[in-house]
Amino acid sequence: MPVTQLAVAALASNPVQQPEMPVLQVRGLEKSFKKRQVLKSLDWSVPGGRVIGLLGRNGAGKTTLLRCLLGLSPIDGGSIELFGAPMLEPGGERMHRIGFVPQTFDLFPWMKVRAYLDFTAAFYARWNHELVERLLTNWELDVKQKIGELSQGQRQKLAIVRAIAPDPDLLVLDEPVASLDPQARRAFMSELLALMRAPGKTVIFSTHITADLERADADIALLRDGRIQFMRPLAELRERLKRVVFSRAEGWSQAPVVAGVLKSHVQGEQAVLLVEDPVVESLHALAASEHANLHIETPTLEDLFVELA
Repeated sequence: MPVTQLAVAALASNPVQQPEMPVLQVRGLEKSFKKRQVLKSLDWSVPGGRVIGLLGRNGAGKTTLLRCLLGLSPIDGGSIELFGAPMLEPGGERMHRIGFVPQTFDLFPWMKVRAYLDFTAAFYARWNHELVERLLTNWELDVKQKIGELSQGQRQKLAIVRAIAPDPDLLVLDEPVASLDPQARRAFMSELLALMRAPGKTVIFSTHITADLERADADIALLRDGRIQFMRPLAELRERLKRVVFSRAEGWSQAPVVAGVLKSHVQGEQAVLLVEDPVVESLHALAASEHANLHIETPTLEDLFVELA
């Protein structure tokens, strides 16, 4: 069995326990563009009350998946349930409970910021005017400026304000901080986490900036080959997955055989292995028999993403 299949099988062997009524339930989701199948019999159950980081390489289908979940893109097969009811198209009362930040925000370029927010507020049962005013001030958005005149980063800030102002129960973010500078990104993450700590609030957060997901202590869902390959709490990934390095001057023709290995490669004098639940005593014994030095470390989320995506 290929290494990547071994990795997925090992990670999937300990699924996260889900509540009886998930916020989102996806079964057999299919989506193609022309002759390219992007989502393939995708199953996914999303619990309430967590921040979930959706990871995947460029072109893996993250944006397509998020748009399908919200009824913004038609699906070719399967089913999606949101808050316990089928998602057929956007609309209805439950849309008041959803906030969405797309990758790019190019709507209503002729409208001024204040007019746009006032217009949007009229559609929602809940709208936190105090929060909006505070964010406009803190994020230095000029309410008299036209949206089309804003920089990409400013438009992204406006999209975030618009998404979180209705106090959503589910917040879906598609690369929301890609256009923000590090200071603005940190401020957004702080605001986001403060808002979503209330019971029952759920965030699905697609990003390549793994440090933000680590700051949020997110559950990590990996989208690869058209499917959600696994979803695990970040704390569990850190606890159970270790980067094991054997070093010796003569190098290696191949990496040593170790129980629980998910992926391995040889690099000069080092054999580097990603191992689930390593037995430390056995690793030390193997290192001694191979006349090698041993180093065990906890990989970063970026390391795990590079290894497993």
